[in-house]
Amino acid sequence: MTRHPDIAASGKLAPDILESAVLAFGGAKRKEVLVGPGVGEDAAVIDWPVGKYLVVASDPIVGAEKGAGRLLVTVNSNDIASKGADPAFLISTLIFPAGTTPEEVSSLVREIHEACLEAGIAVIGGHTEINERYRHPVLCATMIGMADRVLSASDIRPGDKVLMTKHVGIEGMCILANDRRELMKKCLTEAGIDEIKGWYSLLDVLPESRILRKWAVFMHDPTEGGFLGGLGEISRLSGLGVDIDRNSVMMHHLTEACSKKLDFDPLRLISSGVLVAVIPPANVEEALETLRKAGIESAVIGRMVDGEGNVAESTMEELWGLLAEGRDRR
Repeated sequence: MTRHPDIAASGKLAPDILESAVLAFGGAKRKEVLVGPGVGEDAAVIDWPVGKYLVVASDPIVGAEKGAGRLLVTVNSNDIASKGADPAFLISTLIFPAGTTPEEVSSLVREIHEACLEAGIAVIGGHTEINERYRHPVLCATMIGMADRVLSASDIRPGDKVLMTKHVGIEGMCILANDRRELMKKCLTEAGIDEIKGWYSLLDVLPESRILRKWAVFMHDPTEGGFLGGLGEISRLSGLGVDIDRNSVMMHHLTEACSKKLDFDPLRLISSGVLVAVIPPANVEEALETLRKAGIESAVIGRMVDGEGNVAESTMEELWGLLAEGRDRR
């Protein structure tokens, strides 16, 4: 990056740059925000609706480069949606390496703003600085949402069905298509890679959350560790086993082709965009039919059982090895 005369090597942005490059992009306007972001404002003030539950989640972006601002919003929104809530407010912490220009800061913040605007999320504050200790941007956000009820793993019972939406490995494949195109050429055509880049539109699980929250006792967004990692987390939380039929797990043919050529397990590839829902048997057919009418792919892939089931708890993630493949790892 080129050193810009208006940005110091380290420290906070100057107030005029902060106002023009960051604070100008506040996402959606929401009536609940009584005090929003501003120079000298240390915290936001929100008028909380009576009868709602506060849902809070925080996640960074560490693997992606292109589209990282939009992805930061989506992964945090998905955590809120997994608890049956609607995302409403975002706080971000953005640390840029020395030499970053106001235009580069503003470009990423604009991405966040546009994604929030589309989802009705207000950006209510955060922190932005330049720091010479980092070679790449450090992006982290906290999302706040509102829910009408509480979804808890303690309510899961043996015999409850495990349902998934879309197909495994969506986020991981998007990151690889954007950041490791040369690697992807080993297994896919240019058209195939471009098709995967279009999967970014699938990363948001809020549409299926709004459908399934009516029947689900618990929902989960399988991120690092992939689909199997997410199921292992449900097992640990509930104290029950997860018994899955691997043949029922939905996988796109492009993901399958890459997994065979590049030798990775697609069920352990970061899978934002998939929503896993645990639903009582009596409600499953209605849930599947409602998703079908909404144009959202879904399938029952297993059930909750007493004992261990056939999914072992693991945090193994395939993305890191794939991002490093063929690069200097020093």
